[in-house]
Amino acid sequence: MKRILIIDDEHQVRSVLKEMLEREGFNAIVASDGKEGMDLFNKEPADLVITDILMPNKEGTEVIRELKENYINVPIIVISGGGQISAKTHIDAVKILGVNAAFEKPIEKKNFLNAIRKALNI
Repeated sequence: MKRILIIDDEHQVRSVLKEMLEREGFNAIVASDGKEGMDLFNKEPADLVITDILMPNKEGTEVIRELKENYINVPIIVISGGGQISAKTHIDAVKILGVNAAFEKPIEKKNFLNAIRKALNI
């Protein structure tokens, strides 16, 4: 069973994604910010990381950089609802960091699941 780490500061987003992924047969674990997410990942690495960009304590860009530096092969999918700047602007900015896919919230389920399967080669 593939293990997926979901990092997002919005409780509802974490809950919906966790439930969706578990229905698809994945083992989903959640973290409420980048620091908590990296702590969980460092203790027990996941097969895939899904991270928001704008979060307290450690932003998604920091998570991506840390993962790419220390766990070069881990697939990463970014999700963003934007903030003061549009979600598209944030997503375009992190694509250069080498993420596997990026999605604006609200996420379209079919494309999202297809991106996860592609990133995991399943």
